[in-house]
Amino acid sequence: MSKKDERLNRLIEILKIQNGATIRELAQLLDVSEMTVRRDLDTLKAKNMILDIPGAAVLNTQYVYEGEDDGYQLSMATHAHVNEKERIGMFAASLIQPDDCVIIDNGSTVEYLADNIAKDTKMTIFTCNLNILNKICNNHNISIIFGGGYYHPDTTLFESSENITLIKNIRATKVFASAAGVHETMGVTCMNNYELEIKQAIIQSGAEKILLADSSKFGVIKPCFITDIDIFDRIITDTNISEEWIQLIRDKGIHLDIV
Repeated sequence: MSKKDERLNRLIEILKIQNGATIRELAQLLDVSEMTVRRDLDTLKAKNMILDIPGAAVLNTQYVYEGEDDGYQLSMATHAHVNEKERIGMFAASLIQPDDCVIIDNGSTVEYLADNIAKDTKMTIFTCNLNILNKICNNHNISIIFGGGYYHPDTTLFESSENITLIKNIRATKVFASAAGVHETMGVTCMNNYELEIKQAIIQSGAEKILLADSSKFGVIKPCFITDIDIFDRIITDTNISEEWIQLIRDKGIHLDIV
């Protein structure tokens, strides 16, 4: 990700938190000139991501980012297909049983799983994603294993060889995986090469492998191959999935939950 993309991502995060900001405030928070902020805002206005208010910036809440043109940015992807992801996350959280050891993958849909974890259920959770950690760290019934390393702000993932070793030494009852694309012949894919080894290690470390993917991901191919779809025991998706995909998944003997 370029410095400009990182700055745009941070700018959007600021607007989400503050519900808007002046150009002067943004320049101070981003430690750049007001001219740079204006150019960044022009970029976001062209994508219809912010409202055109003289001297200030407010997010356009009607804008849905699909991540097709400029690469994956978790802060935007989290707000695409929100209702579907909320249902998927809520259902996935209901599958966690007392004393489960769970691995939660990196991605926007699994954040909604973290939001819905029961407060009174004792469990162990491994993650190497900062957003997931922030959502579970105050739950005293969760024993947390966190993998650190190099931080990728576009996905909030921590990456390191030590992280991979840690994952490989974990044996989880359930793994909740995510993907940017699911294709019949090209398999399950993601956007970034640096995610691959972590995602593959996570999937191999779980007794039950569960894929969380909203219906927009099916039929999509992204650049980096994670695994074949057949490796999953269960797929959780939303009601917009096509009949063709329903049949394909069930023909493979994969348990399908449509929520």
